[in-house]
Amino acid sequence: MKSLMHHYRLLSDIIRLPVAHLHFDETIHPTDIRTTYRYYTKPHPRYKLIRNKTIGAALLDLGNLRTHDDYLEFIKGKNAGAHHARRARARGYQLRHIDRNVHLDDIHAINTSLEERQGRPMDAKYRNKPTGFDTLGHFSYYGVFNPDNRLVAYANLGHYGNFASFSQLIGIRNNDGIMHMMVVDIVSQLFADGRARYLMYDTFFGAQPGLQTFKKILGFRPYRARYKLQ
Repeated sequence: MKSLMHHYRLLSDIIRLPVAHLHFDETIHPTDIRTTYRYYTKPHPRYKLIRNKTIGAALLDLGNLRTHDDYLEFIKGKNAGAHHARRARARGYQLRHIDRNVHLDDIHAINTSLEERQGRPMDAKYRNKPTGFDTLGHFSYYGVFNPDNRLVAYANLGHYGNFASFSQLIGIRNNDGIMHMMVVDIVSQLFADGRARYLMYDTFFGAQPGLQTFKKILGFRPYRARYKLQ
């Protein structure tokens, strides 16, 4: 009976989710855009009746917020994203665009700084030291540097059409707010560029509670995503 009620509540929550229309523009990079579209819309690995990244997509609606100041207002509060981002900035951390091939050692150090993340062992692709990275023109590559000018976090952001999506977002674990600052400052650049209506950070369903909280305090909300390749 409890299992039945749980599934009923889950179905009810799904039905009430707002819908976001996410458009892939294959003229940006025909090969990667089509590959990513197929990945986002393939059957979910556990729930075959739904598509991979459609139910509970973690999205920040930049179009509804309009400006970066509106975004900071949206995530203000003692334990919210803006507070943690300010704390990191006050401690001397900075966000910059990076060439990942210049920072292979630091990226490896970040990837291996914890044996587990979100309750799961780090995948082999993170444990093995990278020998080099391909750079795609429709991606932005960001790094957070500490006051000693050492890379302590990085993010890879794909631009796909009317939305951008994180493909990686990882850093060392400390209490300085570096991950919050990275997201907040990347959102600031997205507002300045004016290219994206939405920012995506994977999904809510399946994420551990700590990661769900991190997304929420940075303004991400669960949506039903409908994708179109154009």
